[in-house]
Amino acid sequence: MIKQIFSLLRIKDWIKNLFVFLPAFFSGLILEPNVFKASLIAFLLFSLSASLIYIINDYVDRAQDKLHPLKKDRPIASGKITPKGALIIAGVLALVITILGLYSFSLLLLLPLLLYIILNLGYSFGLKHIPILDVSIIAIGFILRVVFGGLATEIFVSKWAFLLTFFLALVLALGKRRGELISISSTSRKVLDGYNKEFLNTALIICVTITLVCYVMYTISDDVIVAFGSDYIYFTTLFVIIALLRYLQLTFVYNKTESPTKVVYSDHFMQVMIALWLISFALIIYFK
Repeated sequence: MIKQIFSLLRIKDWIKNLFVFLPAFFSGLILEPNVFKASLIAFLLFSLSASLIYIINDYVDRAQDKLHPLKKDRPIASGKITPKGALIIAGVLALVITILGLYSFSLLLLLPLLLYIILNLGYSFGLKHIPILDVSIIAIGFILRVVFGGLATEIFVSKWAFLLTFFLALVLALGKRRGELISISSTSRKVLDGYNKEFLNTALIICVTITLVCYVMYTISDDVIVAFGSDYIYFTTLFVIIALLRYLQLTFVYNKTESPTKVVYSDHFMQVMIALWLISFALIIYFK
């Protein structure tokens, strides 16, 4: 039963909420105890909130998921957890989120988290069926993670960070939609009626290009150079370019981006690029 509950919560997908740590990491303050503690609590709150949304989404889609060759094994669709049981777990999660949130932060600081929950409830109950809006909501969710991480630690977040987060999230969401589109098992999704391969290919190239341009502008902007005290930030662009090319290869050549989370966990090439990017930034920020 415990295993099924963990599956229902989608613990593996909590990796997406690491975006909450970005403000602390890039400010050079993540090793400060108070900053790390605030970031960790923010991460936990966002992760629990995401799990709450996953449960509600699986509850709403349980009939459709039963017909899906992969989703039919999810706890609610497979009957391993009853719909009523899932709602009880969701209620407990909501209570824990409320208590932990109000204990740790002011109501004002919790607004990004509340907005994320409201936005994704709308997504679960219908907005996910509207093409373009569906992927935009996913991307906005990542921005809210960064905003919450910044507010929780009282760290200013650059406009470039918001743009990068939004367009990178769009790249991942569009790649996911493309993977679903070419999968015979996913053609029953209503939202896919508003997409075709040509549109998604073009949108992906546009968003990847904008992401790269924004990243380059970020690394050479005077504010960032002064903040980091280094002229060598642009060297990290190398790993970003290679990682984006790898993602495009996985998308266009191997058709393996239906689950971006699975890509991060299983693709060693991508893991190495992400690790090198983080290490290079850490060296610049923390070992001047």
